[in-house]
Amino acid sequence: MAGKAFRKFLPLFDRVLVERCAAESVTKGGIMIPEKAQGKVLQATVVAVGSGAKGKNGEIQPVSVKVGEKVLLPEYGGTKIVLEDKDYYLFRDGDILGKYVD
Repeated sequence: MAGKAFRKFLPLFDRVLVERCAAESVTKGGIMIPEKAQGKVLQATVVAVGSGAKGKNGEIQPVSVKVGEKVLLPEYGGTKIVLEDKDYYLFRDGDILGKYVD
């Protein structure tokens, strides 16, 4: 998990705070990949979620992911937030492409 940092920040409405997973630096064959050659990591763990977005009739629509789930992110987008020297990203619920199922 992300430690105590996410307890100090609570996303509003349909926002989701995620922590990107670490990039693989070694291939299956044992070859080291330099940082510049590594692509963006699109997998992340949900750290905190907002209460949900308000619909047209005023009802709150809950966020579709829960804390602790692994999700697939778009390559670009999100707002970078630094909490206690760790990088987190803030996305809208609708921007998340999917979630991984065990």
